[in-house]
Amino acid sequence: MNAKDAVALRIQILCAERNMAVNELANRCGVAPSTIYSMLNEKSKNPGVVSLQKLCDGLEISLRTFFDDPLFDSLEPIIR
Repeated sequence: MNAKDAVALRIQILCAERNMAVNELANRCGVAPSTIYSMLNEKSKNPGVVSLQKLCDGLEISLRTFFDDPLFDSLEPIIR
């Protein structure tokens, strides 16, 4: 799995755990729903750290907590 896919999956998991739709998350963190949807699909290849921090604020977690998940333990290397 690559980092972009892991980020998208982590967002989906966190929303599901909270029974939160993407639109609700967008409202909570002050970003457009299209920003989150672009992170979840192929439009955004590199979600920005500021956008991720806003999502984390809406989810009431830290960036550390966001990335503290086994999804990020075995990412595909970018440089070979």
